[in-house]
Amino acid sequence: MNKTAEIKKAFRSAFPNTIPILTGFLVLGMAYGVLMQVKGYGTLWSVLMSVMAFCGSMQFVAITLLTTAFDPIQAFLLSIMVNARHLFYGISMLNKFKGLGKIKYFLIFGLCDETFSIESSVSVPENINKKYFYFAISLLDYLYWIIGTLLGSIIGKFIKFDTNGLDFALTALFIVLFVEQIKSKEKIFPGVIGFFAAAAALLLFGADDFVIPAMVLIMAILLVKNISDKKSFSSENEFSNHSE
Repeated sequence: MNKTAEIKKAFRSAFPNTIPILTGFLVLGMAYGVLMQVKGYGTLWSVLMSVMAFCGSMQFVAITLLTTAFDPIQAFLLSIMVNARHLFYGISMLNKFKGLGKIKYFLIFGLCDETFSIESSVSVPENINKKYFYFAISLLDYLYWIIGTLLGSIIGKFIKFDTNGLDFALTALFIVLFVEQIKSKEKIFPGVIGFFAAAAALLLFGADDFVIPAMVLIMAILLVKNISDKKSFSSENEFSNHSE
């Protein structure tokens, strides 16, 4: 099979996994485009922001930064705090992205929350090139966001309405992805851990500072569980070998 055929096959296989992101990102991107238009930033600036930044929640936050007195240090620190969770995403995807060549740089750039949710949980189908499969998911999600932004910025020129609450669309998409994840029996435990770790961090650190502590707590619990599972597996093998 030649390279073009492999890529086409990977895109056909990847597309069904991205349908929830397609519907979510079109709505979210449109909401972002409308908000940018309302704040005085035209289609070109809205689309360029989505093409260059592609950071979802931070793009919504950036609207406020763009419409107030600009403080580069504050913007830098805020960006790190809002997107710090991506450090954990990157660490957990090291093995999956290993050996994928130059494509991995785009995969790193496109590793948003929703793409991570898919790529961390989906299994690459048989006879599908892993590199092109992950690339297809990342590229499709990226394009959905850009198209949504373009549509929203155009619509925002002609439709005037109260935009309060539009940014909640991002939270709504996270809820949908979470529900989809825990439908699988294998994903219930991480989902439950994530929920209670986030709730505990929220109570201890407050709404403004709970994300990073929650992620650290989740990683620590899952790491302990992983070590425990490996020890249990080793003990079972040892017992089996002695029995024989």
